[in-house]
Amino acid sequence: MIICKRCVMDSTAEEFQESPTGCNFCDSFLIESKNLSSNSPERIYSLVEKIKQDGINKKYDCIVGVSGGVDSSWVLFKAVELGLRPLAVHMDNTWNSELANNNIRNLVDGLNIDLETYVIDWQEYRRMLLAFLKADVIDVELLYDNALYGVNYKLSKKYNIKHLLGGLNHATEGLSLPEGWAWNKYDSKNIKNIYKKFGDGNKIKTYPYFSILDFIFNRYIRKTEWHSILDMIPYKKNEAMKILQTKFNYKPYPYKHYESILTRFYQGFILPEKFNVDKRKVHLSTLIMNGELERIVALERLEESPYPDEKDLRSDTKFFLDKLEWSKEDLDLYLERPKRDHAEFGSSVYFQNFLLKLKSFIS
Repeated sequence: MIICKRCVMDSTAEEFQESPTGCNFCDSFLIESKNLSSNSPERIYSLVEKIKQDGINKKYDCIVGVSGGVDSSWVLFKAVELGLRPLAVHMDNTWNSELANNNIRNLVDGLNIDLETYVIDWQEYRRMLLAFLKADVIDVELLYDNALYGVNYKLSKKYNIKHLLGGLNHATEGLSLPEGWAWNKYDSKNIKNIYKKFGDGNKIKTYPYFSILDFIFNRYIRKTEWHSILDMIPYKKNEAMKILQTKFNYKPYPYKHYESILTRFYQGFILPEKFNVDKRKVHLSTLIMNGELERIVALERLEESPYPDEKDLRSDTKFFLDKLEWSKEDLDLYLERPKRDHAEFGSSVYFQNFLLKLKSFIS
């Protein structure tokens, strides 16, 4: 295994390439950082004024999706600080940790704003999740992420809101995820095809699918925009964490995205054991490049188990098996089977790529 001498990405990512200064991942991060730093600081104030103008005579002027993580929590805090009137939206796929629920509740109560929680139908979600596991594809969280878009845009239509604010940002997520480590989040066709092949035959009636055509309709017909405001303001995760802890009794998680039990088990156990993927490398490398973490510290953390506490791993494994109604033997068989590519089951990615090329040609 070859490891970058500047960040902690390595050759477990198929497209990893060493460079004179580091690797292709951290080199790209620095290029994108320069592009962002060239943005005018007036950009955020111009956006805020537009959001306020579009929100006149409405109960809310924007939607902020909150997961209980630091990034989305900080977006909600900054939105209120900037004088906006957000509706906090949380999508609950029934895998929330109690800590995440408490963090969300403390935040919305402290900011005195409304929270709308969309609870996914568990029986439907369970059947779809089991189909993804039977398919042996890597991105089982595609189900959550796709529904997340669907829910947020659905509520933006319900309340006639034109602006959605998300926690996606360059400071903590700017290092590109290797292509083979996830799948396109708008690919509802892939979700439907996998369920059709591996599902139990029952129709999915309530899952909020979101396709590339849905995105086009919302973006260009309804004129609804998704903004990454953390890229428009100075953002240091450690500083944000301290303020959230002081003001809202916020409790941190061991690693990024561990506010969900499913995500924690998926990233901390399934990905390393079945797919030889450790997403911490991307998250820690981003913090290194952003100046918030020493590389030596990141390397030490990677020597540790993705589960800092063996007791948590046992507890989460039992929770996972009980919730899916799986046995330990089912899990073992799943881990032993070879992985399969999402593209094997049909995809809208090719259509999306065609649309992107068409847009580039026209512009």
